[in-house]
Amino acid sequence: MEFSLIICTYQRPDAIIKLSKSVKQQTLYPDEILIIDGSFNNETQNILKKHRCKNLKYFKVDDKNRGLTKQRNFGISKVSETSEIICFLDDDTILAPTYFEKLIATYEKFPKAIGVGGYIMNEVDWKPLLNLVCSKNQFCIDGFSREEGTRFELRKKLGLIDETPPGFMPKFSHGRSISYLPPSNKIYNVEFFMGGVSSFKKELFQKIQFSTYFEGYGLYEDLDFCLRASKIGKLYVNTSAKLEHHHEESGRPNKFLYGKMVVRNGWYVWRVKYPKPSFESRLRFHLNILVLMKIRFWNSLSGNQKKQAFTESLGRFVGWLSLFFNTPKLKQ
Repeated sequence: MEFSLIICTYQRPDAIIKLSKSVKQQTLYPDEILIIDGSFNNETQNILKKHRCKNLKYFKVDDKNRGLTKQRNFGISKVSETSEIICFLDDDTILAPTYFEKLIATYEKFPKAIGVGGYIMNEVDWKPLLNLVCSKNQFCIDGFSREEGTRFELRKKLGLIDETPPGFMPKFSHGRSISYLPPSNKIYNVEFFMGGVSSFKKELFQKIQFSTYFEGYGLYEDLDFCLRASKIGKLYVNTSAKLEHHHEESGRPNKFLYGKMVVRNGWYVWRVKYPKPSFESRLRFHLNILVLMKIRFWNSLSGNQKKQAFTESLGRFVGWLSLFFNTPKLKQ
């Protein structure tokens, strides 16, 4: 299957070169690579001239098309007409050599798939589940276990989480992300995955686009798109399509804005999935926000990055209050 790779980048020339080196080592190479650069300087463009990639097309965008969702939509408009699959990668990822081979093979195994996500392997310490015994402070699935984490343990005690599997959104949101799928090399049916390690059939973009509600950094823009896409076709995560995510700090918003986006954008994607939630779901949604806000504030008193934690918790609080006075408007 002919496939294209879109990499949206912003002020990260060093990261983009690390990614491009891993792309060059792929057992299955993209038919075209489109780099959509929203940087204000020319450092990324200049460094790419020194480290050329086969099939590379470079585009520098202006204010009109700057921002993650806008850059993705711009890239989609430049993809070759003969391309069948469009892949997206964050610019701070590094691929295992068989990433594209495993990812594209998923479409052949599941012809009805409309989208397939890759698997980040460097963020969670998974361990084989010994003697098939899962302790209270562990999350266990498919013969693997990981630490549950303070926030999930507390939410369990308060009844603020249910048994919805990873990759699906509970009725009150605040479920388990794709990071709760184990490194089993299996393929899992989901309704969302991370946009920075994603791929979709090109035909999908004739029906939906990335929402411009998510400006700039675009937190949860991938969740919004996937939830809408899952109403059209099947989505999967292939845990054998492996890569690393290194969370480059440059180009990220400050912690106050991040905390505010966590709440407001979180509310937005929840209502994309559940436009008319029940009173119980509304209550549990807001209680989860308050619990997570309290945990983040506690980190500002006892954690290693006290200032960042306090700033983020303040942003979460302001974002939460704004839901009642300046409710986000859903885009169709």
